[in-house]
Amino acid sequence: EPTPTPIPIPAQVSVNQVGYFPKGEKIVSSAQNSSDPLDWKLLDSSGEVVLSGKTTVLGEDAASGDFLHEIDFSAYETPGSGYQIIAGGLESATFAISEDIYSQLKYDALAYFYHNRSGTPISVQYVGANWARPAGHITDDDVTCYKGDDPDGNSWPGCDYSLDVAGGWYDAGDFGKYVVNGGISTWILLNLYERFPQVYTDGTLQIPEQGNGVPDLLDEARWEMEFLLSMQVPQGQPKAGMVHHKIHDLTWEPMPKVPPMKVDNDNEHEMGGAGRYLYPPSTAATLNLAATGAQCARIWEDIDAEFAATCLSAAETAWEAALANPIIYAGNTPGDGGGNYEDGNVADEFYWAAAELFVTTGNETYLDYLLESDRFGEVDQFDWGSTASLGTITLVSTDNDLPEKQAKQLKENVLAFADEMLAIQKRDGYSVLIDGEYPWGSNGLILDNTILMALAYDLSGDVRYLDSVRLSMDYILGHNPLNKSYVSGYGTYPMQHPHHRFWANDPANGYPPPPPGAVAGGANATADDPAAANANLSAYAPSKRYVDEIGSYSTNEVTINWNAPLVWVATYLDAESEASPSETSGATPSDQAATFPYWVLLIVAAIVILGVVVWATLFRRKTG
Repeated sequence: EPTPTPIPIPAQVSVNQVGYFPKGEKIVSSAQNSSDPLDWKLLDSSGEVVLSGKTTVLGEDAASGDFLHEIDFSAYETPGSGYQIIAGGLESATFAISEDIYSQLKYDALAYFYHNRSGTPISVQYVGANWARPAGHITDDDVTCYKGDDPDGNSWPGCDYSLDVAGGWYDAGDFGKYVVNGGISTWILLNLYERFPQVYTDGTLQIPEQGNGVPDLLDEARWEMEFLLSMQVPQGQPKAGMVHHKIHDLTWEPMPKVPPMKVDNDNEHEMGGAGRYLYPPSTAATLNLAATGAQCARIWEDIDAEFAATCLSAAETAWEAALANPIIYAGNTPGDGGGNYEDGNVADEFYWAAAELFVTTGNETYLDYLLESDRFGEVDQFDWGSTASLGTITLVSTDNDLPEKQAKQLKENVLAFADEMLAIQKRDGYSVLIDGEYPWGSNGLILDNTILMALAYDLSGDVRYLDSVRLSMDYILGHNPLNKSYVSGYGTYPMQHPHHRFWANDPANGYPPPPPGAVAGGANATADDPAAANANLSAYAPSKRYVDEIGSYSTNEVTINWNAPLVWVATYLDAESEASPSETSGATPSDQAATFPYWVLLIVAAIVILGVVVWATLFRRKTG
């Protein structure tokens, strides 16, 4: 039976509590204050020792404060379950060795999005009795703009129209829907489709659209894509073509709570202090629609031409509107019923949108914009507020007419970034893929960075990048200083109490635990919610500032933009499960050839030939 507070986790050897692939790196850690190497043993399910050795002493890990020993059992490749590692008197959680360790996780992580659909019943036939619920917020079909003052004393003018913005996904633990977060989440799922179009075919997901002849991954993404389209300001209105930044309640709904079917949106502005509203358009939201709309257009072109045309028209309209309104930033939200998602620099969104529009249309106007952008070719850590890398990923990974010189430059930039991240990951005791401190949503950032490492493997076939992807998922699933699997339903000590209004883990009162496959935000160096304060997290090292409590919104919230990369990475790893250090399955033949410096052979051959000629000449002189 679930407990209302975090389960105490005993000191143990830190492992991926789900498992490891038979081939490839298998690295675990043990926090023990011994300057001498320790004996370690790998036990199978019957308790037999199948491998043993001595730990490598790493010393103190900066982010966690732990004094670490490392254990590498990569040499053991026999599939099975119930494995365990013992080192220096500490035991690990049990784990499997299998090529299928992520085969189910990818589906559970993707099911997150159906669970969090707004405007439609979540049906028992798709999610089971625990998680079924009525449709939430069907009254989002008629919402107007907020009118009044904000906390800074600014007056919000309202608007003379209302929009049908029903549908979409709830953003996180609240009932808000945000275009800039919905945009990157949709993009990641659509990018995953472009990378693996055959994985989520029709009928593979438990969703109402199964059986419609369309890949289920696209059905899920379309649920949000249609919401993004609905947030565009209609023609004939001020700022037509721009996109509303978000929709949410004026005040936070209490926790826990089942999403209400109907609410009074207060379209007449009569209630004061309550209601559910659209908030003003922003350049960032507008460019999110330009980017995802263009991506939508090329993907649906041969599936639903009418929908593809709608997406492209909206995208190009949004692009023109953003050019005409390039510095309209999100304001401070009136009331306290939603996050600001503020972003004071949208050069990255312009570059991203131009990249998507260029790939889809081939229009040289977008190419010219790309090549003149000071963000061209940027590869860096990305999230909803830093989206330049999304444009680069698209340009590198899709067929397009980018000039050869620039295309080569982008590939080099991806690999250069990946090499920098490899060095950072190698320095970290738990192989954490973060450059800098642990931000809010650190697990989401790790997973986003992992997408770039996977791309580097695709481009080069260099298995170091694939190992990096695997090590990152190890961290998420328990190889971390808290020995916590941050994914619900996975591992011995999974996340159980997310900051989520419906998944409040109070079954006696009608609130279920989280379904399997939801990832928590994770350690946060600046965790500052009341639950974090009560747990005295500020006294701990940065990578230990996490608590599995419903009230800890700064460490334990779940969101669409963190689960989307979890789906992406789990899908990628499942597809690459058989790769080993001796293989380069991610590379094309030309890429594989490029990884070996054949020019060295040419130089050596030239030297040998020159040497022979010189020797022959000298020999003739001596004998002549």
